[in-house]
Amino acid sequence: MKRGFLSEYFDGVVAKRLRAVETDPGSSNQHEFNGVRALKQLLGEERLTDCPARFVWLGEENEGLAENSIVTWYDAREGHPTRSAEYRLYFRSNPVMDLSGEGDLLIVAKRPAGDLMIIVVAAGSTVENQMLWLFGVPVQIGTGFEYRQFGKDQDTEVDFAARFILEEIGIEIEDPEAGKLDNLLERFGGEFPTTAVFSAFARQTLQNIEPRNDPDAALLAWIEREEQLFRRLERHVVEDRLQEGFAGPEGADVSGFMNFSLSVQNRRKSRAGHALENHIAEVLTQCDVNYERQAVTENKSKPDFLFPGMAEYHDSAYSSAKLSMLGVKSTCKDRWRQVLSEAARIREKHLFTLEPGISENQTAEMQANSLRLVLPKGLHGTYRDNQQEWLMDLEGFVNLVRSQQGNASLQVLL
Repeated sequence: MKRGFLSEYFDGVVAKRLRAVETDPGSSNQHEFNGVRALKQLLGEERLTDCPARFVWLGEENEGLAENSIVTWYDAREGHPTRSAEYRLYFRSNPVMDLSGEGDLLIVAKRPAGDLMIIVVAAGSTVENQMLWLFGVPVQIGTGFEYRQFGKDQDTEVDFAARFILEEIGIEIEDPEAGKLDNLLERFGGEFPTTAVFSAFARQTLQNIEPRNDPDAALLAWIEREEQLFRRLERHVVEDRLQEGFAGPEGADVSGFMNFSLSVQNRRKSRAGHALENHIAEVLTQCDVNYERQAVTENKSKPDFLFPGMAEYHDSAYSSAKLSMLGVKSTCKDRWRQVLSEAARIREKHLFTLEPGISENQTAEMQANSLRLVLPKGLHGTYRDNQQEWLMDLEGFVNLVRSQQGNASLQVLL
């Protein structure tokens, strides 16, 4: 097992498209998958009785469901020593499999501890793209299982995109230096500062980051660093609160525990979006781009970034060809449509995201609405080839607004 690689989290996976006989109760109640060669490569030939398994169903947008259960891997002919083996993977009825449909992507993943994850992903969804990319499964996979092992010469580095996707399926990424808190505690005393202060601190902890040389690499480095530091501080704060306990005058304070848990999740989501905006602003500033954050346009809309600013936007004599806007959403989901109404004078709008592998249906709809997707060039590889031709990276966007403002492009300056 190598640190920072997919083999830390999975020994291997098999994947296939589900057939009607495997999903439709009217067609079959078998609740099992045939133990073809790929499954035997993953699970071996020893019987596994009541093996712990976590079933996960993922659809488009925020749709998701998880259920803990058990499965059994067995030879249906084990009582007949003269007959050849016929393996089956049996599962109990559960809400995840009840939601599955013909053509959905099925992934059976074996964890290092021996338990399984059985993931069902809606066909044609963004998360399907992400799962195919993460596990190296062919886009055109059919109804027969295909096997991929992790480790040795076949492994995948857990980079930003991989971490993003793993957390979507509920796997927390381990930080080998999670206990290093000296600088954080000395600076902030074990409490969360404002996002702007924390973003600046994260940038200060990294040396030799030059946005003018490579805006995309700089942004990803800052984002990853802040996420790492935030999780360390969060772990410290949460541990302290848990040690205090949730006991009230009348017993366990369930409401207090639920509220605390919700506040942790909300803080993560809110901070991620604000941190991304903070680091993009720093890139733009260091690249000598004129911009205004949260400038007011029509109907009190407030684009995240307006170029060059609000005064120019509201000056009817200022050419609309020299105006740009950039919405920022760490994950798009269905919220990208919010950007479309934020600046009527700007025909082609731009949206920055960190979400890997958005579905072709979604990006085609964006194109039809004159919305251009911008994301770090390191994430472009998670998209299909035909999508990549249309994507813009941060350096390309910086050069666009610099040219609109009469500045030379970064390539010329370097």
